[in-house]
Amino acid sequence: MIMRQTRGLGLFSGGLDSMLAALVLRQQDIEVTGLVFVTPFFDAVQAEKSAAAISLPLRIEDLTDRFLPLIFDPPHGFGRWMNPCIDCHLLMLRAAGQIMETEGYDFLFTGEVLGQRPFSQNKGSLNLIAKQSGYPDLLVRPLSARLLKETRPEREQLLDRQQLLNISGRGRKRQMELATRFGLTSYPAPAGGCLLADPKYAARLQDLLQHQPRFERRDLELLQWGRHFRLSSDIKLIVGRDQRDNLAIEPLVRPEDAVIKVQHYPGPLVLLPYSSPNADLRVAAEICVSYSNAPFGEEIAVAVTGRPGQQILISRRCRRDAFQGLLI
Repeated sequence: MIMRQTRGLGLFSGGLDSMLAALVLRQQDIEVTGLVFVTPFFDAVQAEKSAAAISLPLRIEDLTDRFLPLIFDPPHGFGRWMNPCIDCHLLMLRAAGQIMETEGYDFLFTGEVLGQRPFSQNKGSLNLIAKQSGYPDLLVRPLSARLLKETRPEREQLLDRQQLLNISGRGRKRQMELATRFGLTSYPAPAGGCLLADPKYAARLQDLLQHQPRFERRDLELLQWGRHFRLSSDIKLIVGRDQRDNLAIEPLVRPEDAVIKVQHYPGPLVLLPYSSPNADLRVAAEICVSYSNAPFGEEIAVAVTGRPGQQILISRRCRRDAFQGLLI
C-alpha cells in the first residue's frame, strides 16, 4: 500500500511568519500550498514575491463579494480604524476550509504567533478564531503550535508536534534566527498591508459610505489615489498628487465622469466621479489650477471633458490652504 503524502493549505500573506510556517511544515515532508485572498483593500503582490522566493505553490482567490459586508458591521468590531481583523480572518479561514474539504487537503495552517498582536493574536482570540472558523481541530499554527491545544493532524501523527515550534510574543529574534537557518536572505519587514488599517484611507472610506451607500469596486480603488475633496453631499473631487497618481486614476475614468486638466502647464488629472449637473465646475477648476504649476495672478485655461460635455473654463491659481477645509 502506497502512503499518500500529507497536504497542508495555508493562509499566506508573504510576510516572514507565513514563509517560516510553510518551511517548518515542509521539513516534515508535507506538501504545502499557500493561499492568498485579495480584495480592493489588500492584494497578492507580496505573497507572490515571497512564494517565489521559497518555491511555494500559491493559489490566489478573490474574496471581495464575501468581504464587503464586513466594512459595514463586523460582528467582532473594528481594529483601530476600519479593519475588521477578527472577522476578516474568520472569513478567510472558512473560505480556505471549503477549499481544503473540496480538494482533499489534510489541514489548514497560518503563520500566526501567539501574543504577537495584542488584539487578534492573544490566546483567547486564537482559540475563538479556531472555534468559529468551523475547523478548530484542523487549524495548525506551526510557529506556536506547542503552546496551543493539540490538533487532529498531530494526534493522528500526520504532523510531529515536537518538530513544531513554541514562539510567542512581539519580538522577532527567533524568527530571524529561523530565517537564517532556512537561508532566507531577503524578506519583507513587518507590515499590515491592509488599506483599512490606514487612517487616511479609512477616513475616505467612511466618507464614501456616508455619502454614497451604493458603490462599486472602482469607487474603492479610487480611494487610494490622489487628494480627495468633498464639495457637497453628492460631489467629490479627486486630484492626482503626481504622475503616479495620474496614471493610476486614468484607467478608472468612466464616460459618466468629468475630467479636468490645466492647459499649457504641468498639473494634476482631476476627476469628478459620476459628474452631477449640480457640480460647481468653477470650484473644481480653481482647485485644479491651484495644484498645478501654473503661475499666480494669471488667467489659466482649464479643459473639462466627459459628462458635462467639452468646455474651457478660465480660472486663477489660489493658495492651496484655501481648500484645506474640503479635504477628506
